[in-house]
Amino acid sequence: QTSPPSIMSATGMKAFWNHPAGPQTIHFWAPTFKWGLVVAGLADINRPVEKVSTAQQSALAATGIIWCRYATQIVPINYNLMSVNFFVALTGLYQLGRKQGLVGDMPPLGKS
Repeated sequence: QTSPPSIMSATGMKAFWNHPAGPQTIHFWAPTFKWGLVVAGLADINRPVEKVSTAQQSALAATGIIWCRYATQIVPINYNLMSVNFFVALTGLYQLGRKQGLVGDMPPLGKS
């Protein structure tokens, strides 16, 4: 009699679990928690533009771009790190665009 297959016996899940940037390493968890910066940046979309910090958004945009590039140069390529930094840079650049008047303010969510 054979036992039912475990979740780890699935080839894709086992490869993910054992990957050098998988959930057993800091290389997985650091970018995963960094998604909090993206959520905070999205929450700031409804913040009045005069309350958005140019220095903070410049720092987020610059570090997002730098680390996004870095994530493509390391072996193995860390797609989690690359994607989170892409969105950190994107939200920072969007907020800087709002400060410069290049992007119009969005209406608050749920209101027309």
